[in-house]
Amino acid sequence: MNRAGRSEKIAFEQVLLHRYALSPVNRPGHLDRSIFIILSRIHDQGPMTIGELSAAFGLDVSTLNRQTASALRQGLLERLPATNECIARRFGLTPAGQSALDSQHEIVVAVLDQVMSTWSDHDVTEFGCYLERFNLELEKRTGRHWPRHPQN
Repeated sequence: MNRAGRSEKIAFEQVLLHRYALSPVNRPGHLDRSIFIILSRIHDQGPMTIGELSAAFGLDVSTLNRQTASALRQGLLERLPATNECIARRFGLTPAGQSALDSQHEIVVAVLDQVMSTWSDHDVTEFGCYLERFNLELEKRTGRHWPRHPQN
């Protein structure tokens, strides 16, 4: 199979991955995918301004204003006061936002555990390494890096 053929298969499988999204729908406490991603980023990086979120995600400010407004109404985010280092107000997780993020993360991990229950430990580890390599290459090409911690 030539290089383009291999990429076609990955493109197809990536569409399916996004389709299934690994986040259960219609469950109590289910977070909208965009809010889940925003909460995850703020959790990993710390409080962020709209401008920082816009740069991190490559989205326009108006889209992020709508998404953060929804998270504010749900009590998942709070506006933090400006500091000496930053005159813009930042968004931080509320205790409810942290709890919702933790719950959603646990559900995603449980679903992944079920999906890969017949895989060997080696296969799960290798898949994680390849997925990380793939994401790091995308981040390098877009210039939008996701904070990674040693345990990730």
